[in-house]
Amino acid sequence: MISTQVIDTALGHPAGNIPVVLDHFATGRGWLELGGGVTDPDGIIETFGEDPAAGIYRLTFDIAAYQPEPFFPTISVTFEVTDAEDDCHLALHLSPYGYSVSRG
Repeated sequence: MISTQVIDTALGHPAGNIPVVLDHFATGRGWLELGGGVTDPDGIIETFGEDPAAGIYRLTFDIAAYQPEPFFPTISVTFEVTDAEDDCHLALHLSPYGYSVSRG
């Protein structure tokens, strides 16, 4: 299962109301959208409703929906899940002119 959380490091709290889309890469077919959601008040999306599977995935965060005039209007994070049984939680730490991503 893939989940995510966004933390606004400039303001020091979770970032709610950020739309996020989950895509899966299929060789020969490109990116296929699997699901989407909006971060809750704690900045979390607990599930995108995808079936557990190994593969290459991409989360795209719509930062423009959260920050006025953002330097990064969208942030896309590509990652690989090697074991379908593992939960994969990605944390996005956001500031006005930078961001970092880690697996939690």
